[in-house]
Amino acid sequence: MTVEFISAINVNPSNEVNGLAEPAVDPAFLRRYARTLEDGGFDYTLVPYGSSFHDPFTIAATLTQHTERIKPIVALRPNTVYPTVAAKALATLDQVSGGRAVVHFIAGGSDKEQAREGDRLSKTERYARQEEYIRILRRAWTERTPFDHAGDYYSFEDFVSHVKPVNGTIPISVGGSSDDAYRVGGALGDIFGLWGEPLTETQHQISRVREEATRSGRVDSPRIWVTFRPIVAPTDALAWEKAHRVLDILKQGPGGPRRRWDGGGAPANVGSQRLLEIAARKDLHDRALWTPTATATGAAGASTALVGSYETVAAAILDYVDLGADLISIRGYDNLNDAIDYGRYILPLVRQELAHRERTGERGRVVAQPPLENDLVTS
Repeated sequence: MTVEFISAINVNPSNEVNGLAEPAVDPAFLRRYARTLEDGGFDYTLVPYGSSFHDPFTIAATLTQHTERIKPIVALRPNTVYPTVAAKALATLDQVSGGRAVVHFIAGGSDKEQAREGDRLSKTERYARQEEYIRILRRAWTERTPFDHAGDYYSFEDFVSHVKPVNGTIPISVGGSSDDAYRVGGALGDIFGLWGEPLTETQHQISRVREEATRSGRVDSPRIWVTFRPIVAPTDALAWEKAHRVLDILKQGPGGPRRRWDGGGAPANVGSQRLLEIAARKDLHDRALWTPTATATGAAGASTALVGSYETVAAAILDYVDLGADLISIRGYDNLNDAIDYGRYILPLVRQELAHRERTGERGRVVAQPPLENDLVTS
């Protein structure tokens, strides 16, 4: 089984641990970060979207000019770009990068956040619009003659794009934890993204995606992407010390106490609700899944950690691979230093074990190589 790794790009040194507030793009840092991910063996990096964030198309194009292999995953909300325009923008990025573009659709988990850019559709309507949007993109990338479209959310006549993806299409990722997300992603996604939940819940979600793929008439199903925020160190004890330091920072937030979710007003999206419910049950699940980080941040995004030594976290990742996840997203709270550690220790361990299984048909024991004498230990 081939497993690929995803990270998330940072445009400047600020992160959740150091508390820096740097809104501007730091070109030198962006270049260094992109090269760190590539040199560390990551296959993809998410370029996130938020109403106050930088333009993901520009950031994605920039990082491809400083790398040779890593694939940018452009996060896209359908309300922000008309589908015919997005089809050309993504195909242009694909050409500029030599066929590396990927797009990840965000239906929108917060009504308030959507309204910041004028989107007031209900969650169900947002998924219906997303479905229509994806179908338009696929036509725009493949049709050679002008076509019309008259749908519930988009209408145009005589459109054709002469800007085509390098390999004929661009991989489409869909994420979420609602029935609508499973339905749209199962039917139309090449990739389906999940946040890190316990193994039992993750297996259920994977089954739901596959059921919807079959129901739609597909003979295949989307690849599964699962996201974690690992906190690692050379030993389990050091990792747990580090985890509690990170948690203390997350609880405070930059400049003072962070407002925490207290059950009085649940977040709107199902994914966050699920993470908070799981966190309320207990702190530690399965081998290494730690949930207080979700509680501390209100589960406002991917927020569950894998905590432990390099070997422990690599083994925990392999537990999810054994469920059927073949895209593993790992990004830290101390982004750059964590990415360096992941590339040095976690990715090689997972790939080493998978290569062992390929050769022998048997599972081995995940064993880390001794750190180099001059290695930076970020604990």
